[in-house]
Amino acid sequence: MVSKVMGIGLTGLEGYAVEIETDMRRSETDIIEIVGLPDTAVREAKNRIKTALSNSGFHLPDVGITINLAPANIKKEGSGFDLPMLLGILSAAEKIPPLSAKSVFLGEISLSGAVRPCSGVLASVITAKNLGFEEIFVPEENIAEARVIQGIAVYGVSSLSRLVRHIRGEERISAEISTMEAIVQAQETVEDFSYVVGQAGGKRACEIAAAGGHNLLLIGPPGTGKSMLAKCLPSILPDMSFDEIIESSKIYSVAGKLSPKRPLITTRPFVKANQGISAAGLAGGGASPSPGLISLAHNGVLFLDEMPEFPVRILEMLRQPMEDANITISRVKKTLTYPASFMLVCAMNPCPCGNFGHPSLKCTCRPGQVSKYIGRISGPLLDRIDIQVELPPVPVSDLKNRAPAETSAEIKKRVNKARQMQKERFAGTGCSFNGRMSRPLIEKCAMTPGARRTLESLFEKNALSMRAYDRIIKVARTIADLAEREVIEEEHIAEAGFFRSLDKKYWNKF
Repeated sequence: MVSKVMGIGLTGLEGYAVEIETDMRRSETDIIEIVGLPDTAVREAKNRIKTALSNSGFHLPDVGITINLAPANIKKEGSGFDLPMLLGILSAAEKIPPLSAKSVFLGEISLSGAVRPCSGVLASVITAKNLGFEEIFVPEENIAEARVIQGIAVYGVSSLSRLVRHIRGEERISAEISTMEAIVQAQETVEDFSYVVGQAGGKRACEIAAAGGHNLLLIGPPGTGKSMLAKCLPSILPDMSFDEIIESSKIYSVAGKLSPKRPLITTRPFVKANQGISAAGLAGGGASPSPGLISLAHNGVLFLDEMPEFPVRILEMLRQPMEDANITISRVKKTLTYPASFMLVCAMNPCPCGNFGHPSLKCTCRPGQVSKYIGRISGPLLDRIDIQVELPPVPVSDLKNRAPAETSAEIKKRVNKARQMQKERFAGTGCSFNGRMSRPLIEKCAMTPGARRTLESLFEKNALSMRAYDRIIKVARTIADLAEREVIEEEHIAEAGFFRSLDKKYWNKF
């Protein structure tokens, strides 16, 4: 007898239906053979399945079992096929009734028959819904991320024996109801701008960056608050929309980084990369390419502290995703593209010792050292950073006479208002904020004659590239939005130009 059970396979973030066909025949040897391009985890399932069946009280006679995973031309990866393959065997052996073609199953099986969690559950549930399935059975530990999707019945399974009783109608499992609202309310705590002493220019730069989704470089001596400002940035970013929550959560689900305590990504990600990160760790990769930090920062912030300490090759990998908002990983047998729309926030000292340009401390670095240190950040990469701000040492008087500072909540109100203006302006264009404006949208930005003359003067005086020219307009558009102006004025261009001046001060000095 041949049985059929439905499962879900994933290629990157996209899924497809997998039909698990099981044929059982009398044989002198008890063999399970799995075909249909299974990977190692899928091939090893036969040993888990045999033991799980025995420990769950299902004793099969000596039979030869062939399991086919269709379509056979796509490689099947991961342990999520354990449960549907096991059910296929039970159905072929007539231990359970035939399963509905509208039901899909997902989960790893343990030797005791317990159903263990697996990665990619959220993406699998979305795929199942889009393919027209009516119900999906997932590991109980993955139920929190699975139940937020409406339009499909989701069941949490703890063990094989429990699922069999449900299928037989002996003891039903209750379908889980969407609880999106409760999950979104469980927000993570972040740093607040009210804790930052001084650094009005740095706070202003962060506000502009958050309002327009711009890349940001913070440069200054040690202890000036660069890392603190970066960590505060998520507190003023706009709340994530439902689509953004699902999109980011899918990436974390496929990467295996969701848990019962954190079933969804409901706050904008803040991902910090360290200097020892590999190319695969940053961009993604492996035999079966998985998302890297670039994709995990999608819809949020990627933070590089002490930027010049990163290998040049790693830094240069950022250029393509910064422009295209996605990252493509190519392997011999597979090419995957993951989303990567992130804000790049970088912090750095002006030299190895950190005192170059300090008003009172002497720099101990040789000119060659400073040049080499600064030169690790190439011109093309620097060109893609919209806002550059220098943070001076905080005077002692500011520490002694600290006045109440503006809170993140107050700043966020202005950011949200500016983002709403952008959302309405770009409706139907595929762009949602100024940092992602295309060339045609940039050309449509209304500008006063004085602003146009100031922009042309900056372009000629500083020998700007066309990319820098466009980015000044983007930043100026954001500054105008914060001021609730529909037309870019001269003062907006001047401020945007000020935040593009550090490349001339540092990178052209040597």
